Amino acid sequence: MLRYKGYLIDLDGTMYKGNTPISGARDFIIYLRSQQTPHLFVTNNSTAKAEDVSDKLNQMDIPADKNQIVTSAVACASYIKSEKEQASVYVIGENGLQDAVQKAGCYISDKQADYVVVGLDRTITYEKIATASLLIQKGATFISTNKDPAIPNERGMLPGNGALTAAIEKASGKQPFYIGKPESIIMETALHRLHLLPHEVLMVGDNYLTDISAGIRSNIDTLMVLTGYSRPEDIDDAIGKPTYIANDLLEWLEEEQAMV
Repeated sequence: MLRYKGYLIDLDGTMYKGNTPISGARDFIIYLRSQQTPHLFVTNNSTAKAEDVSDKLNQMDIPADKNQIVTSAVACASYIKSEKEQASVYVIGENGLQDAVQKAGCYISDKQADYVVVGLDRTITYEKIATASLLIQKGATFISTNKDPAIPNERGMLPGNGALTAAIEKASGKQPFYIGKPESIIMETALHRLHLLPHEVLMVGDNYLTDISAGIRSNIDTLMVLTGYSRPEDIDDAIGKPTYIANDLLEWLEEEQAMV
């Protein structure tokens, strides 16, 4: 039998890099499905809607349903709604974040805002940074979907949302409140959806600073796969260590199947 009742699984660097599936990713998900093991894909990516993410996985022959996708955009919008109904929000971000904010009953404005929310925006401009900074200085609450400084891609490591957020932080003089991994809000959202407790779940990811740290902070066991961002030498001095380390998901899968 499997060691855990449920799995939380990162995407970039774990399931795929850009538009290229990572070896063993499909086999791992197929095995979880064959064992009827609940699993969710938990991602700091705020650019796409849940259905877009599941479509991308299915196009790579990695089976997924939109209800299995937990994005930082959805977690962010849910948090804002819990704090203030029908809030006004200035959004720096792409379709996934804008859609999530609107579905949460908020309205988007660049004139006045209760919140300024920053997600990865590949069309970011000086004017967007200036508008966000000015609204924050006027009192808007500064929220960022995640701290990721870089994201893996076929081209290499590209600037992540953490890099964009840092520019606005410097300009506004205010520190943001983060939603995505390694923070607890997105993890609590995922656990609630699985109806499982932290000790019943394994967090799987490639990035120690986000995926593994999220698990450690939430008292969830972790598996760090060496298919993306972090390497073993990166965590030599880390206080908290991954529960397990594997070269890839195929290696982990072989260990799981050996236990059956």
